[in-house]
Order: sequence, then C-alpha cells, then structure tokens
Amino acid sequence: MLETTEFVPDPPIRCRDFRIGAIGAGFIMADVHLASYKQAGFPVVAIASRTPANAKTVADRWGIPKVHASPKALIEDPEVEIVDVAFPPDQQPELIRHALQQKHVKAILAQKPLALDFLTAKALAAEAKAAGKILSVNQNMRFDQSMRVLKQILDRELLGTLVLATIEMRAIPHWQPFLADYDRLTLLNMSIHHLDVLRFLLGDPTEVMTMVRQDPRTSFAHRDGICVSTLKFPSGVMAVSMEDVWTGPREENFQSDIYIKWRIEGTDGLADGTIGWPDYPAGSPSTLRYSCRATGGKWVNPRWPTMWFPDAFKGVMEQLQYALKSGTEPLLNAADNVKTMALVEAAYRSIDQKRAVSLSEFDI
Repeated sequence: MLETTEFVPDPPIRCRDFRIGAIGAGFIMADVHLASYKQAGFPVVAIASRTPANAKTVADRWGIPKVHASPKALIEDPEVEIVDVAFPPDQQPELIRHALQQKHVKAILAQKPLALDFLTAKALAAEAKAAGKILSVNQNMRFDQSMRVLKQILDRELLGTLVLATIEMRAIPHWQPFLADYDRLTLLNMSIHHLDVLRFLLGDPTEVMTMVRQDPRTSFAHRDGICVSTLKFPSGVMAVSMEDVWTGPREENFQSDIYIKWRIEGTDGLADGTIGWPDYPAGSPSTLRYSCRATGGKWVNPRWPTMWFPDAFKGVMEQLQYALKSGTEPLLNAADNVKTMALVEAAYRSIDQKRAVSLSEFDI
C-alpha cells in the first residue's frame, strides 16, 4: 500500500557554503529573503540598494558586514559568489548581465518575473548558459509547504488520473509604484506565481485562454487587473487560475473574505487547501487535506509549523546553493523559467487576439 502520511513540507538545508550579495532593501529583501537566510544560516556578506541609506538600515538590522554604494559595486565585489537581485523587472536584466561578466560570481538569483517579456527572458537564459553561470529565478510558490506536499502526493499518484485543478485568489496586492509605468500588471506580477506552480504540479500546458477586466480599485492605467486563465495539458487535465484583486469594497467595518484556495481532483481522490499569504504579516501556515482510495476515502490532514513567507525562501536559496555544490541544475533554473514566461506571454496574446493560444507558437 502506498504511504500516505509521510511528507517533507520543507527541504533540508544541504549547503550553505557560498557567499551572498543582496541587491535591494525593500520589503521582499528586508523582511523575507534576509529573514529566511538568517534562519537557515546562509552567509550574506554585502548589500546594496538604489538608496545607500536604506541599505545601511537593512544591513544593521541583519548584521550584514558590508554596504556598497551601488548595485554594480556590489556585483564587482570579489567576495560575492551569489548575487541575489530584488529589483524591478525592467532594471533587473542589466544587473544580471553585469553579474554574468564577473569571474567571481558563480550564480545569480533573480526575482520573478525574470524580465518584462518572454524574448528578454529567453535571451538572459541563453546568455547565462553561454557564460557558464547558474541563473535561477525566484518562483518561490513552488516552495510553499502545501505546494511541495501536493507535488509529493501527485508524484505518488495517490489521486489517480488528474481531471481538474483550480487556484482561486481573492486578495488585494500592494502594487509597487513602479508597476504603474508598465503595460502589464496582474498576469506578469501576480498570476505568474499560479501559472508557474501549475507547471510545477502538472507539467507544461499545450494551450491557454485568458480573459481580463480592469480592477476598480487600482487607480493607474492597466488592462489586466482581474484575470481568469484556463489551461489545457497533454494528459487532458484542465486548470483554471483566477486572480481577483478586487474582492469587494474595502471600507471601514466592511467584512470581506480574503484568501487563496486551491483544489485538484483525480479519478482516485482529491486534494484541496489554502495558501497562507494574504494574512501577512501576522502569518499562518498554508493548509492541505486529501482523500483518496489509498486512505480508504478518509480525509488526511498533514500539518506543519512553517509558512510561505518567509520560510519557503530558504528553499529557494538552498536549491541554488546545492546546485553550485553538486554541479547540477537548480530546480528553479532559467531555462525552465523561460517556459513560464512563454505561458505568461501566451496569456497576453490570448487577451489581445481573443482566442486560445497554443504554446507551440513560441520558440522555447
């Protein structure tokens, strides 16, 4: 009988040997990356930001010994072996390319999205390969504990042949100001989490159909506010990803319902759960339960104390540390991320052309 209760929600730390230089001093670096690295014991040796005073504040908070005057100066620091970039996607490619030119830089961890569009992302992956350096992309939802356990359930085929998967987000992002300058909003910066994790769970889709409307709350010009995407996979399984960034009025004393839920159904069982991000910074672990023939049709509820923010980010850096140590490809490698960027690009093409778009239209 298949084992049904022993899962590994958080990966072990197999390597913490390589020195990290952190670029960025905003929320995601200051409150998430560096918090998780401190927990894991990863060595952060330097930090830089567009505003050196902000970098100094974050350095003092986390005990980082060196503050550089600029991101490029940090990249040129011979002590830095891994460059961890948390910068806007229009500025990130230039920093990645500068890092690829440095002999002492062994690997780069880039934020998602890797770039503003598929072709730029594809070019960056090719340039990293030509330089003989690892470029990894921080698709951190793959390391959310419920997603990791769900992947283990699927790999054990406990749900049988998969039929339908859904991810339903009803949450209000705090859009960063720089996003107002782009012509791409939710799909590129929020849906990309869900589209990537569906690839992680189900493999590469054959086609996608996306419909959007503007979000009444978002004050700057945009087209992809609220998004609904339907994906079809070679096995026949379908998936629906919905990003509702409106969720209803947000007024004093107005009771709203904020959540991210997911569900996956198969011929032998089903699993569902929640993602514990919308209540950050209070925080709560993501949840999962499943019922299948192997459990006698009874619900099984694995639990864990860790959370997506910040605990999952340990796994993101660990997979890169271990790839350097072992000489293997990281799970979050750039070549794989190009496929996620192609899926995002296909979704935008679907919006523009009002049709289902095949992924075969993209030269991946």
